[in-house]
Amino acid sequence: MSPRSSVRIRSFRISDYDEVYALWKKTEGVGLNISDRREAVRRFLKRNPELSLVATSGGRVIAAVLCGHDGRRGYLHHLAVARTWRHQGVGRTLVTVCLEKLRLEGIPKCNLFLFTSNIPGRAFWRRLGWNIRADLRLVQRGTSAEPGSSRPNC
Repeated sequence: MSPRSSVRIRSFRISDYDEVYALWKKTEGVGLNISDRREAVRRFLKRNPELSLVATSGGRVIAAVLCGHDGRRGYLHHLAVARTWRHQGVGRTLVTVCLEKLRLEGIPKCNLFLFTSNIPGRAFWRRLGWNIRADLRLVQRGTSAEPGSSRPNC
């Protein structure tokens, strides 16, 4: 049995959170902040049922992705694959399944956020046929009315 055949893809459950968060922390290019706390992820999963995914092998999470939409555009967040499982198609499979789920919900396009310094991530997404948009800039602000609420870590 090849290692790839032992991989199972299923919906991300909040009970996966601790394992997924540990994977995110170890994955270069994944930026974590207050929006990634358990309760925020729980709300995201509830708002976007069955769209986010984990890949498991031997009962352990080896990859994960948050997937959702706002009714108009889809979004992928925090795709992460354990280092020993990279280059085996696990990340590509998660993305393919997410895009199909979004398509079935009538969502025609999907976006993601990528740090400009994430060179391996940029190469991965280009290999999958994604376009790097140079004509757009992310504009962000915290929801708090307090001074400093626009800090990047909010």
